[in-house]
Amino acid sequence: MSQMPALALPGPGSNRGRGGLTRRAKAAIIVQFLLNEGTDIPLASLPDEHQTELTILLGNMRYIDRETLNAVVQEFADELERIGLSFPGDMAGALNALDGKINPRTALRLRKEAGVRQTGDPWERINKLPIERIQELVIGESTEIAAVMLSKIDVSKAAQVLAGLPGDKARRISYAVSMTTGVTPDAVDRIGLSLAAQIDAEPPRAFEAKPNERLGAILNYSNSAIRDELLDGLEQEDAEFAEAVRRSIFTFANIPERLNAIDVPKVTRDVDPDLLATAIAAAESEEERLTADFLLSNMSKRMAENIREEAEAKGTVKPKVGEKAMSGIISAIRDLVNVGEIELLSPEDADD
Repeated sequence: MSQMPALALPGPGSNRGRGGLTRRAKAAIIVQFLLNEGTDIPLASLPDEHQTELTILLGNMRYIDRETLNAVVQEFADELERIGLSFPGDMAGALNALDGKINPRTALRLRKEAGVRQTGDPWERINKLPIERIQELVIGESTEIAAVMLSKIDVSKAAQVLAGLPGDKARRISYAVSMTTGVTPDAVDRIGLSLAAQIDAEPPRAFEAKPNERLGAILNYSNSAIRDELLDGLEQEDAEFAEAVRRSIFTFANIPERLNAIDVPKVTRDVDPDLLATAIAAAESEEERLTADFLLSNMSKRMAENIREEAEAKGTVKPKVGEKAMSGIISAIRDLVNVGEIELLSPEDADD
């Protein structure tokens, strides 16, 4: 046997079977049998009192004969076969089973009304949060709590979180990590549950992407003249937000600073050569010419020569045609990013 259903110790009573064994004793026999077979049994999911009673039962029992063992195992197998369908058994299990299937607002309301917290290891949930969200939690907590948080999440993620904190905060937390030796497992669990409760209490967001990212994505497909005009106006209203939007925009002119040179052949493989030649021929500004040179210098020599010849043959390209070609290259790059074949450099990396 490699798996077994969630085990629940039977309730008290005199329901006895072969040899006067209680149902609880038979449950202990099944557990010991499965452990001997090397089966990984999720006993930690049982209530504490059941885990305690099971441990006491196993400690008090000595041995049973093979005939009794076979009878108990057969009875257990027969009961499993009679089960047609199993349900979560509580509101927490039901909400977890329906996670992503029902409206998030409905799930949040039901969870609050029933006083049900998210089950499972809270630290797994915290570790899956974006770097920025973990940084917000760290900044909002005391130095000691923050030190526990960084000690519980993945090392690589903890390093990124620490690097994004203000210098004085990062130093205090780094020192506090050295003071966590005496923290008990119960305390760590309570901290994790408290942080998970904060996450559960947050109202669901209508948009996953940040405002600057959403506006940047829209402006990616806007005419360059309109894009520049909108950004100039936005800068007068909110310079900080305008700068964030600029960093979220990825246009033809941004390719050299955002695309790895070694990924250029992957892009040219997915872009029609005529479209590429049109974009090269339409490059007029200094930034666009730099992009054209970047693409040509990082593709195969023969392909670069062919593209140059086709671009020269096209002569002057109408602005709308050129922008459409450039947008086609950007779309191809974004498609490769979405399928995980390439990864863009962040604006911060480019500045470094």
